[in-house]
Amino acid sequence: MSTFIKFCGITNEADALTAIGLGVDAVGVIFAPSARQVSLATAGDIVRRLPPEAVVVGVFRDESPVRVVEVATSLGLRGVQLHGHESIDDIRYVSERVPLVINALPAQSPQVARFEESGADLLLLDGPVPGSGEVFDWNLATTGPDPDRLMVSGGLDDRNVAAAIEILRPFGVDVASGIEMAPGVKNPLAMKAFVDAVREADALIAQIDGEIDDDGEEPFDWMRD
Repeated sequence: MSTFIKFCGITNEADALTAIGLGVDAVGVIFAPSARQVSLATAGDIVRRLPPEAVVVGVFRDESPVRVVEVATSLGLRGVQLHGHESIDDIRYVSERVPLVINALPAQSPQVARFEESGADLLLLDGPVPGSGEVFDWNLATTGPDPDRLMVSGGLDDRNVAAAIEILRPFGVDVASGIEMAPGVKNPLAMKAFVDAVREADALIAQIDGEIDDDGEEPFDWMRD
């Protein structure tokens, strides 16, 4: 299965259209205070310009769950990402009313252990300061949640995303600063390079998995004996 790709911090229609044209699975618009924050009007314009099947995710931090649902519904967002200190009850409230909910947490947060209680669809693990673009120790995620529900963020770019995918085999990856010329201004060449790097990693993993024998041993395992 191809790795799910989300480009976050989209601030204009042109970057959103470029992302979808490159085959990106979702774009994120940030409503929380940030250099990439957008207004509700701008987010609405982005949603209207994209094809109906495009997934636009609204990113919120410590917002009232009622307000999160209200904004998602009014703008036609297909998903939300909760990136603050939301309680389990708050996340569950949103999860019951929005099709896709991503619970974003620092990799070392004790709340990671309670992810299943929240009802969120996906867990996004980020660096110590979420949104800072810092890479975290990916080994922290190897004993965590089901990889099929794991997204990875934090300092990813076209040079390191393949390694993250190889180590974690996550459902998806999320990037913002790693594809930018400046905060909120995406670089089309970097966007394409990131997508290419992910798809090349997917192809390599599919090849490796396809070479595993029915007995679970890889070809040439005998060479390691």
